[in-house]
Amino acid sequence: MKNQFVTGKLVNLRPLEERDIDGPYSMWLNDPEVCQFNSHARFPIGKDELKKYIQEAKHSSLMQVFAIVTKEKGNHVGNISLQNINYIDRSAELAIIIGDKRYWGKGIGIEAWNLIMDYGFRILNLHRLYCGCANKNLGMKKIAEMSGMKPEGRRRDAFFKYGKYDDILEFGILENEYLS
Repeated sequence: MKNQFVTGKLVNLRPLEERDIDGPYSMWLNDPEVCQFNSHARFPIGKDELKKYIQEAKHSSLMQVFAIVTKEKGNHVGNISLQNINYIDRSAELAIIIGDKRYWGKGIGIEAWNLIMDYGFRILNLHRLYCGCANKNLGMKKIAEMSGMKPEGRRRDAFFKYGKYDDILEFGILENEYLS
């Protein structure tokens, strides 16, 4: 399953590969603007750390990490993943990063999100998908809401970055809600 491609109108999802390290990927994770609402860019991330992460993801049954690649030009513009996959409870956490700022607000994120949700529910037979995002992350909140996820809670002052705390908002969707 990890080698399957997931195809959409604007993007394809393919497994993240070591060759991606030589592209813009490592720059995204060290860009304060790209990573302002996630845990990346707190400490410099080098190619060795990325290589280790990709190897761990490739051999893990608990996560599947995909590169988001534009259909138009074949550019690797971001990553999306199913993490903390629990095959007993049939649940997984979703995470996304659109690293190439030229593609912000172009519909790439929501399409990739919907593709990975479809993959999670229809291919992996999951029952529940969930995500968390910083309260100030308006783009992620919009993706969660547009995809049909429902607010499930708030973790107060759970995210600390650049000297400030922010709440983490939790969203989730069940299989029957997605398929209806």
